[in-house]
Amino acid sequence: MTHTKKPLAALFLSVVLVSAGALLAQQKTVTVEGFVLDSACAFTKNLEKPISRDCALACAKEGSQLVILAKDGTIYWPIDSATPAKGQNARLLEFAGSRVTATGKLYDRGGSHALVIEQIAAAK
Repeated sequence: MTHTKKPLAALFLSVVLVSAGALLAQQKTVTVEGFVLDSACAFTKNLEKPISRDCALACAKEGSQLVILAKDGTIYWPIDSATPAKGQNARLLEFAGSRVTATGKLYDRGGSHALVIEQIAAAK
């Protein structure tokens, strides 16, 4: 490398490392409690809790993504961190219509909240 390329390479590496650090800082571990219901009802019906377990199951089986709706109205989208990513409905079906406590990595972007669930159980 010439003398002018070394500072540019160092600057580029610094920007990449700072960006990676900022991304990792956004991925904090959180515990959320809320109801598991289908995303369509959470938005179109402005529900505070599921209509019923059967309703949540029927919507999920038709392809509506299950989400966790917290008491404060925050919606958490369960996601997978693998590539290619897999849907999380199969994991959440047993909790459809019920309150859960879920712990995992939180990702915030543009006002949306996604959660890579590490542990999930029925809320006590």
